[in-house]
Amino acid sequence: MVNLELYKVFYTVAKCGSLTKAAEELYISQPAVSQAIKQLEHQLGTSLFNRLHKGMELSAQGGELVFPDVEKALRLLNDVEERLSELKNRATGTLRVGASETIFQYCLAERIVEYHALYPQVKLELITDTSPKTIEHLKHDRCDIGFLNLPIEDDDGIHLTDTVMMLTDIFIAGEAFSFLKGKKLSIRELQQYPLLLMEPNMISRESFDRFCRQLGIRLEPTVEVDSWGFMKRLVADGMGIGCIPREYTMNKLHDGVLFELDVEPALPLRSVGMALPRNSNPSFALKAFIDLLSKKEERR
Repeated sequence: MVNLELYKVFYTVAKCGSLTKAAEELYISQPAVSQAIKQLEHQLGTSLFNRLHKGMELSAQGGELVFPDVEKALRLLNDVEERLSELKNRATGTLRVGASETIFQYCLAERIVEYHALYPQVKLELITDTSPKTIEHLKHDRCDIGFLNLPIEDDDGIHLTDTVMMLTDIFIAGEAFSFLKGKKLSIRELQQYPLLLMEPNMISRESFDRFCRQLGIRLEPTVEVDSWGFMKRLVADGMGIGCIPREYTMNKLHDGVLFELDVEPALPLRSVGMALPRNSNPSFALKAFIDLLSKKEERR
């Protein structure tokens, strides 16, 4: 069986012309280099070098004959290793991303478009679901990376790695409640008006209810909805006052369809977090996606 390491030592000694220099380049001892040359010479049945006072010289009967073929073979092997390395470091295959529809729309859309432009060979599978369901997808190998509304309870099946977006919950209203513009309100005073909130199983609603309990108040919604888009539509149509992250309604606030109420105290900040399955082994495609997200956050 061919011992490639012996030929690598032979090639390095031939290039360096010295056992000592070859040992330094190969990060092994000089006796180990000398032993490898002797072993290869014994295996081939011929002397490969002339041992000179100034160093090592290829022998005409052995070393000079085999050196060109050894050099060519090692170069081919090196090319193979480089091609394999390129394949390992090329984003291919399928990347499964889990998140809610809102997170995809307001947090990930631009980044997904940018990622696709950089790595068009990666098939993107976007799995739209609530944060609790996304956690289950992560734990049961149904998605590779998930984006969750925080805070959530600790879960041994996932690993939260980063925050990708901060959320500022605010109260909004439409023209039907224009008499509240510029007026300072307490959260308790909101009980006087029809209130639109997300459904009880949503993390945003749980955070809202928890904050109200800390204040010793209970706000009962007139309408419960399951999407931010529907909430904005109903608020704009005068159904009541809504509670929504400012980041999800900037366009409506900017064009004047909705306005932000001045309510004290302010609701606590929330965030969107990035999560991976516990003990996952990320592919290069996934690493490239995470790296893109990290660079985006650094530029903010």
